[in-house]
Amino acid sequence: MKITSGKKLKSFLFALTAFCFVTNKAFSQDDQRWQINTDGSITWQINNTIPHDDHIEMSGKKISCVLRYGVAADGSFHATRSLVWPMLRTIPNNTHASLTRQFAQDAFDLVTVNYKPIPAEKTVSLTLNGTLLVKSKTGNNLELTRQFFPSTALSVYNEIYTIKNSSEKNCIVEIPKSNAIYATDPAKGTEGSYAIHADLFNNGSFNLKPNETVSFSVVYSGVKANESVPTVNVEEEKNKRTAFIAEIWSKLILETPDQVLNTEFAFAKIRAAESIFETKGGPMHGPGGESYYAAIWANDQAEYIGPFFPYLGYEYGNQASLNAYLQFAKFMNKEYKPIPSSIVAEGTDIWAGAGDRGDGAMIAYGAARYALSRGNSDEAKQLWPLIEWCLEYCRRKINSDGVVASDSDELEGRLPAGKANLNTSSLYYDALNSAIYLGQVLGKNVAQLKEYKNEAAKLKTAIEKYFGAKVEGFETYRYYNGNDILRAWICTPLTMGIYDRKDGTIDALFSSRLWTKDGLASVAGDKIFWDRSTLYALRGVLAAGETDKALDFLHYYSNRRLLGDHVPYPVEAYPEGDQRHLSAESGLYCRIFTEGLFGIRPTGLRSFDLTPRLPKSWPSMKLNHIHAFERDFDIAVERAGKNLKLKITDGKKLIINKVIKDGSTINIEL
Repeated sequence: MKITSGKKLKSFLFALTAFCFVTNKAFSQDDQRWQINTDGSITWQINNTIPHDDHIEMSGKKISCVLRYGVAADGSFHATRSLVWPMLRTIPNNTHASLTRQFAQDAFDLVTVNYKPIPAEKTVSLTLNGTLLVKSKTGNNLELTRQFFPSTALSVYNEIYTIKNSSEKNCIVEIPKSNAIYATDPAKGTEGSYAIHADLFNNGSFNLKPNETVSFSVVYSGVKANESVPTVNVEEEKNKRTAFIAEIWSKLILETPDQVLNTEFAFAKIRAAESIFETKGGPMHGPGGESYYAAIWANDQAEYIGPFFPYLGYEYGNQASLNAYLQFAKFMNKEYKPIPSSIVAEGTDIWAGAGDRGDGAMIAYGAARYALSRGNSDEAKQLWPLIEWCLEYCRRKINSDGVVASDSDELEGRLPAGKANLNTSSLYYDALNSAIYLGQVLGKNVAQLKEYKNEAAKLKTAIEKYFGAKVEGFETYRYYNGNDILRAWICTPLTMGIYDRKDGTIDALFSSRLWTKDGLASVAGDKIFWDRSTLYALRGVLAAGETDKALDFLHYYSNRRLLGDHVPYPVEAYPEGDQRHLSAESGLYCRIFTEGLFGIRPTGLRSFDLTPRLPKSWPSMKLNHIHAFERDFDIAVERAGKNLKLKITDGKKLIINKVIKDGSTINIEL
């Protein structure tokens, strides 16, 4: 084969690398411990792939549980639940001051069958569907099930245990009465001593005939000294949890030929929506991870998850997003001192330990995109002063090279970011463009909006001049002045509509220097990874029009997170936190599809640019029940020869039904 130019050689080598990656990794069945079921759940059928342990976080409005579970080499199941009560505050009342306790007991250990302990079990399967359902069998013909889940609105975590007699003889099952109370040290609670109750329900002696079952439950609750223990009907709590999952799965539905993407999208919606806590400072979306509750961050809540909730149409999520922005708005000041990075302890304190992380740019970017997508003029008017203040703050931080200076970035000094980083300036650029759209519909001063436009144009030029560079042989970006090693965050301009260096940047992102088995390394050649940059990169590559390149890596990543050894959500990082299921990352996963694959860019309270990116191997794709712009509408894209057939419906009303050129952008007015 004859290669006639260096550019062609580079493209060929990239294609060969991607082909080898996809062939050897992306579709390997060895990476699939779990399987997708027809009802949208996933199941691990236990075979010889044990021992294996994993962990998952599940949350409700007043409690969160990190459940560490596994199957031992002998087939037995074990679990430790780490329970977090975000509104039971401890001393010192800082970021991490949520009452947390771990419990490792298994309630089956308390039970006797025919006056003896339950014999050794063999786990049959584990199923995840918003709860964890575990099925196992014993040698004396007993079928055991365990189901774990948090309450949606109570400070309660629930476990349901069921025993089925599969033998041909009656058996006697004895379930003890058990009511344990743990009283915490009053000197360590902001409101004195707290009480943690672990109560067993449906105790007694049961004579089970063949094929009969008996169930009992264990309920963990946490209360303040002046509060009564919640009255719990465990079946009702399970029904409420199931109804919550059903609600989330009935909105913003992704339909593609790739079932892995559809299912991971559905699961990501759960984790994105469930981690909102009912604090005295209003609903607060919290990252979780046994560390971050009843608090908000400029990156996680304002930048990552806030712009997503309008599309999902989960009202409590929209309330939490608006509340986060208004909480930050309390810290606007005439001196333009930095806005805090985080507001903690139910809104009563702040954290600013990393200095200015570019928080003003994060908030302006997120608040402007949220306001446009939400489509509510009253909320937009409420948020405009915050957006305006943050933009002015960023303008005042412009250095002599025309880019935005900051003390650090969202990694808070974990990795070098220089005195001005690519992320902050890119976020400020997008925020300016969103503010122009928002200001127009709100009737803001024309001269001011013209100034924003001029500022955005100058900033785009400065980003290219200051950050544009050849790094490790790729025509991409340096992350900061002096940076000579590839960084994952070179993807950020692609998500902000800056495509000047898209070819070199995409080649670098998917090169062996950055792409690993877990997505992007934060720094080329290092083991450290943070999913957030991978999620930004996949969205950016799709937005840039390199659909088929992105698809292979997107499928691989989704397959690993949904069906691999650590499931079913995107994660925070490794080695820090051991891949915790922080919530906002799941929102970023969903934005790969809303903003990347379907190319939705809000341009008004009822309008958006649409640039659908239908992969060549797909005949069609749909995104149904989109709740942005105060509507409930569907987008369907089909291949029509070399073109695309686009159909948008709002209920029974047909808004758009036309053929467009593949790769073109169309503005939609609802």
